[in-house]
Amino acid sequence: MKLFPSGQLGAGPVQQYKRAVEGVADITFGVPAHTPAIFPETMLAIPSGKAASSHDATARLLAVFDEYLADEYADVKLIGLTTAAGIGIAATKDVSTIEGLQGAKIVPFAALTTPIIEAMGAVPVPMPVTEMYTGLSTGTIDGIYATCNNTTPPWNLWNLTTHFVTNFPVQHAVIFVVMNRERYDGLSPDHRAIIDDLSGEPASMKLAEGFDGADARALRIMGKTTDKNNELIALFLPRTIFGG
Repeated sequence: MKLFPSGQLGAGPVQQYKRAVEGVADITFGVPAHTPAIFPETMLAIPSGKAASSHDATARLLAVFDEYLADEYADVKLIGLTTAAGIGIAATKDVSTIEGLQGAKIVPFAALTTPIIEAMGAVPVPMPVTEMYTGLSTGTIDGIYATCNNTTPPWNLWNLTTHFVTNFPVQHAVIFVVMNRERYDGLSPDHRAIIDDLSGEPASMKLAEGFDGADARALRIMGKTTDKNNELIALFLPRTIFGG
């Protein structure tokens, strides 16, 4: 496989599904929420309360895929479908209380979750992930509904944030890995069989394992780090401090 990271086949993440459909790339990794009109059923997995982890959410997606979601991916060969779980808010101020959330500019996980941000008294500010670091540094936004691993390397939001608040209602960003249909159909039967064996549940659950594992690792790093001025706050639980 030849990899083209960092937008080498086209700038921005919004067109990843289109690139696979049109054959600009053979396989793409993308987020359905960037083009929600194409994936209305998939979007139902995003709001909070649907699952507690990537593993849980992925299992639920796979359980209903054939009956409810398959038509949304008919133009491609689906390799895997999973989620990254947003379990907290990384912020440049304390947003662990309703008072602290009032007027705070928070990036939601997807447009479908903006009413949740508004209900808490905050102001939803949709923004691509590629602009979030700059948004925090310039004050355009106060916080991001984030995974734990957004805070630590390689994302390094903790260079800018002062608080990471966990135990917010978990939201999900559904993620797909899809293959151009003609490219798949043009493979030999043996090669298609290899892809078929790896696609669906094996690839999806391996992706979920990676996201959950990255969050668990990030929490351990956050708990042990002493040179970052960040407060780790677990809602409804005793506060702990990491950093100076």
